[in-house]
Amino acid sequence: MALHTRRQIIAGAAALAGHGPAVAQSSLGPDRLVLLGTRGGPLVTGPAPTPSASLIVFRGEPYVIDTGYGVTLKLLAAGVPLAALRRVFITHHHSDHNLELGPLLTNAWLAGLRSTVDVYGPPGLNAVLAGWWASQRFDIEARIVDEGRPDPRALAVPHEYGEGLVMQAGQVRVIALRNRHPPVAESYALKFVLPSKTIVFSGDTAYFPPLADFARGADILVHEVLYRPGLDAMVARRPNAERLKASILSHHTPAEDVGRIAAAAQVKTLVLNHFVPGDDPALTAQIWAEAVARTFNGRIVVGHDGLSLPLD
Repeated sequence: MALHTRRQIIAGAAALAGHGPAVAQSSLGPDRLVLLGTRGGPLVTGPAPTPSASLIVFRGEPYVIDTGYGVTLKLLAAGVPLAALRRVFITHHHSDHNLELGPLLTNAWLAGLRSTVDVYGPPGLNAVLAGWWASQRFDIEARIVDEGRPDPRALAVPHEYGEGLVMQAGQVRVIALRNRHPPVAESYALKFVLPSKTIVFSGDTAYFPPLADFARGADILVHEVLYRPGLDAMVARRPNAERLKASILSHHTPAEDVGRIAAAAQVKTLVLNHFVPGDDPALTAQIWAEAVARTFNGRIVVGHDGLSLPLD
């Protein structure tokens, strides 16, 4: 655990568990936020870290945020049966955020899904799903006839969204803010408003001061993070170094600027996620935390795949 005295930096979930009131229980376990995949970028080098995916469990309902490669197995590891899938949210259509959307829906169907799944994503979502179903047409239609399964294409209900209210269901509201991710125009931060907690996901974005207003007073801000010295070391190993570096800098937020957003928003807990670079073992939790703590003196959690935070 990385500890930075005076700034309450935490590099794990245990310190957040506390001794408060009992957490709501369900067949999916207690209400919680889980980081399923925390790697920035699409490259896969092993079972962890894997690309972007997160989970909110609230009153027995799972809410999946982004579906980077590996999300199916990470959901199972988090104790969520695939047939329990009900709502999926995509922040933007880069592959490290949507590559496993179709496979996740198919895996849930093969696991016994019978209820509809609402899928929310920026414009282009309909095309993403249509392309996936077209690629799997033979398998789907064979299993419908041979195994008596429902048609998964009817179970997945797409909703393309823009800025503003994305979803309201019972006591849960989801609101979108267009962030800064050139050249991707349709890229969003998402705010989940629960009865007693507000959780904001930055999505992939360059430093974007309006995000502070969007996240103001949030209980948890899950924000992507870029470490400049680590980026310099990473691009030095790549053949297209300068072009890659310019691209990364255009749509990711340096650690000090992440702290500035959290401080301006006065969030209760800042959770670091979507690490860039995501594959440098020299970048310890302490390094990430101290870089952000230069501009934010609140509670910082350095995320990792499988990190679970209670929502009590």
